[in-house]
Formats: sequence, C-alpha cells, structure tokens
Amino acid sequence: MGIRKKLDDVAGKVCEAVLPIKHEYHLGMGKELAICTLSSMDLLEKLSKSDPVMNKIAIAGRLLSENRGIDAMIKFALDHPELRRIIVCGKEVKGHRAGQALLALARNGIDRNGRIVGALGPYPILESPAGDVDAFRQQVEILDMIGTTDIEKLLVA
Repeated sequence: MGIRKKLDDVAGKVCEAVLPIKHEYHLGMGKELAICTLSSMDLLEKLSKSDPVMNKIAIAGRLLSENRGIDAMIKFALDHPELRRIIVCGKEVKGHRAGQALLALARNGIDRNGRIVGALGPYPILESPAGDVDAFRQQVEILDMIGTTDIEKLLVA
C-alpha cells in the first residue's frame, strides 16, 4: 500500500470522527429498485422522508468512494437477489468519482487485480471476488442519472 493511500485512509478516519455523517442508507419496502445519491446527503434525507419513494425502493443510500462503497453495494445486491436496477443520481463525489466508477464497473468489469476498468478515481480497486462482481453486473442494471436531484424525475426512471 502506497504512502498516499495510507494518508488518504487516515484522513478519511479523521473526517469520520470529526464530521460524522448520520445516515449512510435507508431501507425501503420495495425489492427491485435502489437509489444511490452519491454525495447528495440532502437528497438522501428527502428520499428517506418520502413514503411514496420508500414504498417503491429497496434501499436509498450514498456512495462516497470508488472502492469500499462499491464493494458494499455489490454485497447488498447479491444478498438481495430481487434487486434489478440501481439509479445513480445526485452530485458526483469530487476526486473519487464514485458514480463514474460504478458506471465503468457496469460497462467494463474489473481486471485481474480487482481494478475497475475505465474508472477515473484514484483507487478504484475492489476487494469483491471476480465472481461476485460478474454476478452483480448480470443481476443489476445501473441507470445513469448523475446530476439529477429532482425526486419526481428519479421516480420516472
């Protein structure tokens, strides 16, 4: 592991301690649809307070990293085989480009080192086994609505 990666990991831990983010995700009553709000925490909160939305979706959550966050998303999807679509919306994560990495994963998969092919973030390396990544890619369709924060537009997707 490089020194820069170690420093970034330490900085991330400090940020979590100093500026804790209240909710990473909210579970809904649906089964087939998930909404990923990237760094738009206000959008995530609005979605969580909308009964029509939460009755329709399995989960609404944020995605801040191009590695651990995507690994967690893969695990959730595989643990919920009914999940078929993930809407990626909200503001992209500066620097990490988590949304772009998720779209690249859907299109291109990973190389033999676990790196997401075509991802532009600094550390798009997954720990998920290649078989899990392939299963995730076959199970779910990723809908690119990056930049969209209007709940009404998300529900039409």
